[in-house]
Amino acid sequence: MIHHVRGQRVMLDRDLAELYGVETKVLKQAVRRNIKRFPGDFLFELTLDENKSLRSQFVTLKRGGHSKYPPMAFTEQGVAMLSSVLNSERAIQVNIQIMRAFTRIRQLILDSADLRREIEDLRQETDGKFRIVFQTLEQLLAEEARPKKKIGFTAKEKLPGYGVKRDDGA
Repeated sequence: MIHHVRGQRVMLDRDLAELYGVETKVLKQAVRRNIKRFPGDFLFELTLDENKSLRSQFVTLKRGGHSKYPPMAFTEQGVAMLSSVLNSERAIQVNIQIMRAFTRIRQLILDSADLRREIEDLRQETDGKFRIVFQTLEQLLAEEARPKKKIGFTAKEKLPGYGVKRDDGA
């Protein structure tokens, strides 16, 4: 239920209403009554294009899944503030779970960034080592390509092969 909109991870009003066990209309009314608690970095309304884009990602819409009003998108801070506006036992418990989900996502992103950095370091280190190996192989291949001097003694006279009798009696 966490979406990526405008470069931020957000949850939509309809998903939050479902989690909190209230109607979307009730959630929006509570937010509008306390709008001063929700600055622009806590809450924003989706544009028509953003709403279309999100709707096209869902294969089927839930009953009542589309409204004539654009959905509200709550950032992590907006979800935290929402728990103070919807002050019920269920809202508190759901909010705790949502905060844990956002925290887990943040940790996964940090872990993947660390892993990406370690892979890059390893690649640079191995590139240097393999460069040395390839240079050595190229030198060896270049040496093999040069004609080699023959080693040993060569007789200038021709001797008959095996099984041929010589005339000198030997």
